[in-house]
Amino acid sequence: MNLSKVSKHHCLLQFRIHINPQETNLPKIPFGPFNLFIQRRWKKPANTAQTRLESRTIDSKLNRLTTYLKKLKTILKIYELMSNRKRGPFVSLQLMSRWTNIVGLNVGMGEFVHKHPHVFDVFTHPVRRNLCCRISGKFKGLVSEEEGLVKDCELECAKRVKRLLMLSKNGRLHVHALRLIRRELGLPEDFRESVLGKYKEDFRLVDLEIVELVDKDENFGVAEVEKWREKEYREKWLSEFETKFAFPINFPTGFKIERGFREKLKNWQMLPYLKPYEGNEVVQVGACGGNNRYEKRAVAMIHELLSLTVEKMVEVERLAHFKKDFGMEVNVRELLLKNPGIFYISTKGSTHTVILREAYSKGCLIEPNPIYVVRRKMLDLVLLGCRNTRELQAEEEIKNGSDSLIRKAFAGNTTVGEWVVPILESFDNVNDHDDPGEIIDASAEFDGC
Repeated sequence: MNLSKVSKHHCLLQFRIHINPQETNLPKIPFGPFNLFIQRRWKKPANTAQTRLESRTIDSKLNRLTTYLKKLKTILKIYELMSNRKRGPFVSLQLMSRWTNIVGLNVGMGEFVHKHPHVFDVFTHPVRRNLCCRISGKFKGLVSEEEGLVKDCELECAKRVKRLLMLSKNGRLHVHALRLIRRELGLPEDFRESVLGKYKEDFRLVDLEIVELVDKDENFGVAEVEKWREKEYREKWLSEFETKFAFPINFPTGFKIERGFREKLKNWQMLPYLKPYEGNEVVQVGACGGNNRYEKRAVAMIHELLSLTVEKMVEVERLAHFKKDFGMEVNVRELLLKNPGIFYISTKGSTHTVILREAYSKGCLIEPNPIYVVRRKMLDLVLLGCRNTRELQAEEEIKNGSDSLIRKAFAGNTTVGEWVVPILESFDNVNDHDDPGEIIDASAEFDGC
């Protein structure tokens, strides 16, 4: 009798829940043998690009590298703002504090500057008695060295732009897209005049924002991945069937291989596709395996674009500007997440950066180039932090002596500009004698690279 009353009571509750599911005053029914008839609906977990991005295997070395590069870009922005000022070789910290939001700092400008004494030289103005800042001579010398290398490599820059135009669907690219990845490609700031305008036998400006390829060069029609395949075929004696359409795969440490993943990867590696420099037509998606072949060609085009960059990395948002010109009607972020052995997306530094995984080992570029070497010296100088060196101690002694000299001169009714600027310029002459190559090696942060 009691069991029948309990079952009726649960049936009434089930009926009330079905009638008004929003009612919150109902008692919670515990799970037991007498309420097995109650249905429990489990929400299916979402499978989106954001969830796959959050659940990907993290590569700590590449994440650490992008964090440090973000700090270096911030310092270069501050250097650019200081260089645009024409009032003198130094800027007061009070004025620099207004640049916090411009350069994207989440800490105070004064705190950030004091953390990098090898990059910023902070001193007290001898007359106004306020804190001022200037770029150290060693860092300024490295920036000048990079600018000189970029100017000397104009021919290499022209070759990179020519390869990108050969990758495009109709031999055209938007100049704005090239401007967005100018630093990644190692192009000079005035590349429109110094590269596109200088090599008129290779490039033609259709209008103000479109550059067109005049004539193709068959010598540039071999992609970097095809050179890797030939090397694998010769050195490791692999069969041509295995290496004809394969890509280098390097999974991060801790990557979880699910059941059937190896078989899918093997079939994808042997899947034929249209190579990036071979024709401009698009593979039909409706054909047998056409969708996978089209996606594989898009992977090859992104792989080639990253291979042409100096540091083998580009922000994901900037790749979207090449979709229309390259004929890639795919979701770029989704495509990168589908191939974790080829590309790695780092979310550090408030931006998503795609890195060519095969080009790096332990956070360092395997095959460095001259521009990368100079930028790495800048990064090492930034990573020194507050570590004191003999050079800094010598500069402190020079500054202390110059401050007393300026005070004596100011006591003799001499104008401020006649003494302050020459003495500060003398610091540059002292720092210019320092060899930028004598930087204390801070690459221990990258596991001994």
